[in-house]
Amino acid sequence: MSKPLKVAIAGLGTVGVGTLTLLRSQADLITQRAGRPVTVTAVSAKDRSKDRGVSLDGLHWYDDSAKMAAEAEVDVVVEVIGGADGIAKATCEAAIKHGRHLVTANKAMLATHGTELARAAEAKGVALGFEASVAGGIPIVKAIREGLAGNRLSQVTGILNGTCNYILTTMRESKREFAEVLAEAQSLGYAEADPSFDIDGIDTAHKLSILTSLAYGTKVDFAKVHVEGIRHISALDIRFAEELGYRIKLLGIAKRTANGIEQRVHPCMVPIASSIGRVEGVFNAVVAEGDFVGRALFEGRGAGAGPTASAVAADLIDIAAGRIGPAFGIKADQLSAIKAVPMSDYRGAYYVRLMVLDRHGVFADVAAALRDEEVSMEAVLQHGRAPGETVPVVMTLHSTREASMMRALDRISKLDAVVETPRLIRIENF
Repeated sequence: MSKPLKVAIAGLGTVGVGTLTLLRSQADLITQRAGRPVTVTAVSAKDRSKDRGVSLDGLHWYDDSAKMAAEAEVDVVVEVIGGADGIAKATCEAAIKHGRHLVTANKAMLATHGTELARAAEAKGVALGFEASVAGGIPIVKAIREGLAGNRLSQVTGILNGTCNYILTTMRESKREFAEVLAEAQSLGYAEADPSFDIDGIDTAHKLSILTSLAYGTKVDFAKVHVEGIRHISALDIRFAEELGYRIKLLGIAKRTANGIEQRVHPCMVPIASSIGRVEGVFNAVVAEGDFVGRALFEGRGAGAGPTASAVAADLIDIAAGRIGPAFGIKADQLSAIKAVPMSDYRGAYYVRLMVLDRHGVFADVAAALRDEEVSMEAVLQHGRAPGETVPVVMTLHSTREASMMRALDRISKLDAVVETPRLIRIENF
């Protein structure tokens, strides 16, 4: 049998321990599929004394993961530390510099430095594997880079953050508000103590920027992603969405248009019966649309020890078997700069909720603001009357340009009868 592929793991948190556990428990299966054993021989983490529930006997321990990447007698370094810069980036750079293959789950680092890491890996003739960086156990990187390589993709859309999907699902099912459900998600371990990266859309945007590069052969450019989160979504919006036949999801969307590529992350209303509308709880999903394959849906667990370790193992098996190619499907020097479509040029349908004083002439003023910006109403919802009191008024609007919609909303927000900031959610009809 061929000599083992020797692996060093940098970071022994949930994913690092999960990877070590999987490689041990599935050793026979992995050996069969890789053509040789895949063996962890070195590890690095901050606290050597911590009980991680897995034996580290016989493994070479390093306190400094960058030093491990440079000095350990291994073929591959698995980086699961996290963070766009600092020790994680230093570890990855050291691994490549010293001719070791690199496997990482670090979406923040790839979104920021992915193109330069791919270029460095190609120059050294080593692999850069990152299946675990997007959508956990869903093999979406391989699917886009390899399985759909014969297609020109028009759009890639994903529920890429399980925390947000869990919060939105629970809000709908329990009819509770965002803050209460977020606190529950934190107590259950589904959300971090500081949940900003998740609920403000940043985590989704990191992942989307990677998928955009894979789908369209562009340089990874996180800075050109339009990002909105879910803090402003209310139980009232969710209730109205249901009445209109929609569910609210935080989506990452990469779309090719005649004017360039859209990269946008924001809450969307999607039809209840759509494939992505039915994805609930902590699950992730990605829909890819190609010119020959049509629409393909990939769904599964987007985080956790097992799913993410599964993705790491897939990259290690490829490396062990000698299946090594350009990280983003084409050579890094051939990746093009993104011609980004500004959000002001986006065209789509909208849901708008207003909280207004129920008095004569209000709706005429709202309609006038929309008319002057050539924004056309599709439907209006208002339940009951409460003269002199505040009532919600919901409108759905036909496809229009974002800039026009925003000018109309700015004018509407200044009306004396509008007592809260108007709430806008874009509608995606799959």
